[in-house]
Amino acid sequence: MRYSPGGVPIVAARLLHQSELQEAGIKRVVEFDMATLAAGSVAAKLEQAELGAVFRFNGFIARKNRNSKSLVFHLTDFEPIT
Repeated sequence: MRYSPGGVPIVAARLLHQSELQEAGIKRVVEFDMATLAAGSVAAKLEQAELGAVFRFNGFIARKNRNSKSLVFHLTDFEPIT
């Protein structure tokens, strides 16, 4: 965990997504990982989350910075999937 100049806690992580879906009638396996940032109370919650556990994440995707073509998932909330 690090802190912004304003004192907001920030956690950087990489999330792994895995799913199976149908595309044009054919089963497709989708797997990718994505850079993720969590700020504030969500950062503290993420830092305590169990590695390797399965969660449902909510948030938005934005550029890493104004001039970047890289994307980052900004985590706004998450919950475990049982």
